[in-house]
Amino acid sequence: MNERSFPKINQIIDIWERKVSNLIPILQEVQKEYRYLPEEVLTYVATALGMPLATVFGVATFYAQFSLEPKGKYIVKICDGTACHVRGSEVVDYIIRKKLDLSEGQDTTDDLSFTVERVACIGCCGLAPVITINDQEVYGQLTTEAAEIVVEDLLKRNAAGEVH
Repeated sequence: MNERSFPKINQIIDIWERKVSNLIPILQEVQKEYRYLPEEVLTYVATALGMPLATVFGVATFYAQFSLEPKGKYIVKICDGTACHVRGSEVVDYIIRKKLDLSEGQDTTDDLSFTVERVACIGCCGLAPVITINDQEVYGQLTTEAAEIVVEDLLKRNAAGEVH
């Protein structure tokens, strides 16, 4: 692998001054580019920064924000904190997964359009149950009907090629 193998990744590494101390923001930018951290890219990052691959993998697997598996262009995070759980986040999760045709144990649709994740807390307890989409849109006080409407909107946006 050389610099021509991954020009965008090389650009990211250069922006962060090729410093080992900037590994986390480098990995964050790489994940934004690919929506996950491909193994071959992690190998390239380790080589470019002159650090052991095991260290890069250690960071990539330690932090929950990183994924070694491809994710959808829409990431739906369902809060499973106490307030959300008590107010029905499990039902919201079920409805969203059903509407997206995800089978049991499947978090990402086959076409890589949608990923559904349960998270410990979104920090919007007063809006429970709550979800976010791509960490930018927040939908709270969800009923089963409201969850269905949110997913239907997402499906339409995806079909139209939109990403927010």
